[in-house]
Amino acid sequence: MTQPAPAELPPYEGIRLADVHLVESAADAAAARATLLAADVLGFDTESKPTFAKGEVSTGPHLIQLATDEKVFLFHVAGSPALEAVKTVLEAPQVLKVGFGLGDDLRRLQSKLGIACAPIVDLSIALRREKHAAVGAKTAVAMFFGKRLQKSKRTSTTNWANPRLTERQMLYAADDAQVALKVYRAWRQGGAGYAAVSVRPQAAG
Repeated sequence: MTQPAPAELPPYEGIRLADVHLVESAADAAAARATLLAADVLGFDTESKPTFAKGEVSTGPHLIQLATDEKVFLFHVAGSPALEAVKTVLEAPQVLKVGFGLGDDLRRLQSKLGIACAPIVDLSIALRREKHAAVGAKTAVAMFFGKRLQKSKRTSTTNWANPRLTERQMLYAADDAQVALKVYRAWRQGGAGYAAVSVRPQAAG
């Protein structure tokens, strides 16, 4: 499939802020869990506070994003009733979780939070052709929708451990998760052969 140059493509219109839900209370967590467990497939991603010093080890993930077709739920990892809810969803065998470049996300969730996500499809692997490089979200959005996914490095390197997220952070994180779901839907509807490429965390060594 020949791709137009990114600069030639119209921008991808992301999710509305009104459809992004920050899970902050036990009631929020219960409502989010019910909605997410009712889905067949969820878009999935995590965000971590960036490291800048040489040799500094990430303390992430700090935020977990789960997307349905209509909504995205943002779960702070630190000290919240949300963690048990998100663990239930990520480990639910009847709900497929899809995302891009999930290797590090899965390893950190397993090693730091004891969450064993399954079933998982990593679209970066599943969409690549033969021995070609892994497919990122920007490439996939251009391929399937003919749009340009704009990802701000300035936003991606902000402090995701901050309990007070900006609107820009919330939209960035929400789009990361929901874009994966939308790409997955388009891929499946296109009749492409489906290979359930599951990426599992490696044992810490």
